[in-house]
Amino acid sequence: MATAVLSAFLLGEGAGLNLLIVAVPAGLGAYFAARAAGRRLRPWTLVWALGGIALLAVPVLRDAGWPTFLAVVSALALASLALNGGRTWPGVLLGPFGLPASLGTGMVWGWNGLRSHAAGSNGRVAPVLRTGAVAALLVIVFGALFAGADAAFADLLGNLIPDVSVADGPWRFLLLLVGLVGALAAAHLAAAPLRWDRLEIRPGRARSRWEWALPLVVLDLLFAVFIAVQLAVLFGGYDKVLSETGLTYSAYARQGFWQLLFATLLTLVVIALALRWAPRSAAGDRTLVRAVLGTLCLLTLVVVASALRRMDLYVDAYGLTRLRVSVAAMELWLGLVIVLIMAAGVYGMKWLPRAVAASAAAAVLAFGLASPDGLVAERNVQRYERTGKIDVAYLQELSADAVPALDGLPEPLRSCALDGIARALEETDDPWYATSWGKSRARSILADRGAHTDDTSCDAYDSDRSDDYDDQDDQDDQDDRGEWEKEGELGPYDQ
Repeated sequence: MATAVLSAFLLGEGAGLNLLIVAVPAGLGAYFAARAAGRRLRPWTLVWALGGIALLAVPVLRDAGWPTFLAVVSALALASLALNGGRTWPGVLLGPFGLPASLGTGMVWGWNGLRSHAAGSNGRVAPVLRTGAVAALLVIVFGALFAGADAAFADLLGNLIPDVSVADGPWRFLLLLVGLVGALAAAHLAAAPLRWDRLEIRPGRARSRWEWALPLVVLDLLFAVFIAVQLAVLFGGYDKVLSETGLTYSAYARQGFWQLLFATLLTLVVIALALRWAPRSAAGDRTLVRAVLGTLCLLTLVVVASALRRMDLYVDAYGLTRLRVSVAAMELWLGLVIVLIMAAGVYGMKWLPRAVAASAAAAVLAFGLASPDGLVAERNVQRYERTGKIDVAYLQELSADAVPALDGLPEPLRSCALDGIARALEETDDPWYATSWGKSRARSILADRGAHTDDTSCDAYDSDRSDDYDDQDDQDDQDDRGEWEKEGELGPYDQ
């Protein structure tokens, strides 16, 4: 009930500290339910629980909606893993679905428990309800009197208490139901976890040594040839490659990154299938598996580095965007997964599923704490200082996290870049529990220096929108950009 009431009063205005506040009683309810069912607190349960709490710090610190969404979804997944547990691949992959699967059964379980408790209470429920009602009445009456007696106390009370109106009644009631059903699902899952670890995945039929190893050896050779070409390009320069292939500088960097990203993903699939069909009976077979797959993993790490280098070249030429920073972060995480697979080949596979899940949660946490919108703004400010090119219209669409970096631009460019963010902040008045530190910091900066422009002062910067910030393959823009690059206007980026 505490989770339900807090959800109704705190979750209607946005995401911030309110998510952590609501999570506290829900977590306590799940803990008491698990303890009553005889479950013990295990180390990995503590890891998942602390990880979920850490992820809920992202909406407290950052204003951008996309890393906040990833953090909240990941926090729910970790909470489900903490309640349900999971050691094997089925347990770790299906564990995050434990909470949704317990929504219906949790309500039935809670209703039956309430009836049983009421039947055995011997009249103790009514005094508890009367006591709570009297306490609430006293707080409301004397709080209203003190608010009328002192303006400072009234202001403090107004800032702390959520603003609830009769018109918000249906919305608040829906949030109350969401909090109640969610808390019951968490408690029921903690008391009766779903045993997905008991699902068995039968190992594939082992192939003969050469039938299994020869295709992978060929793939290793292909990776080695590709890496050799990359080294030749690195030391030979890009001019020769571009003249021989007919590609523009941007096409070489961008197309290369996406294809290398997909190559990394497919490599993980190949490794999984190879481990399923690899011979494992003799010591020689196990040594061959480690040698072939270890080589493939090492070469894949070089491919990951090459993909990130391509993205870095493209960002240097055309600036950083949300999409580009997101896929670069994903490529970094895939590289980490490759490292974990290599470590599992040495120390055993038993811990790998939970390690991969923990690395994914850590990656989402690092992504949110790094402030992607702040990074986008910072890199584009640096690019403007170096080249004089900037896309003001795109920067105006960023969140309040970008304000500190954009504040370093010269006027009137600074005010033009901050104008859209400032207008968005002026239109919102979030309460203390539904705002972020990034938004508060942005308001403080804008209060000191402002960001007010007229309609004509920013027109000069509209012509700089040639950077393909939306990452769309518009052929006309590609042709114009290709001609621009061929004419040598990229300057230092051709080197």
